[in-house]
Amino acid sequence: MPRFPPLETQGKVGCRPSQSAKQRIRNKLRKVTSRKRPGKLDDIVKEINRIIVGWINYYKIGYMKSFVIELQGWLHHRLRQLIWKRWKKVSTRYRWLRKLGIGHDEALKSAASRKGYWRISRSEILHRALPNKKLAQWGLKDLVHLYER
Repeated sequence: MPRFPPLETQGKVGCRPSQSAKQRIRNKLRKVTSRKRPGKLDDIVKEINRIIVGWINYYKIGYMKSFVIELQGWLHHRLRQLIWKRWKKVSTRYRWLRKLGIGHDEALKSAASRKGYWRISRSEILHRALPNKKLAQWGLKDLVHLYER
């Protein structure tokens, strides 16, 4: 049975970034968002933006919207993990969660959790405390918007 291309690409020649190119961008972002990396969050976000804008401008003619959406979700996950790691103590975590609008019981429960950084960064409470809008306020660019523009 023949495979037909998606409707938006029928009759057109298209290209996509290779798997190795996708892996290279992930590795660069993994290095920048390492949990042991020193520096201010502003500097990290600026470096991420520089890498992302350059990569998207280079590959913008390709069909890669689903990859960009997946990469953006993964990057937000990495940033939440990095932020959670930097709030080392339970008292700091509790204070920041309260400052970001989380209730007393939920903040205390999450702050005192023994779960790992990667697992906690997927929690609903941390997503409410650090939504995508908050990450954008801190200067992180929206990958999907950059790609579609």
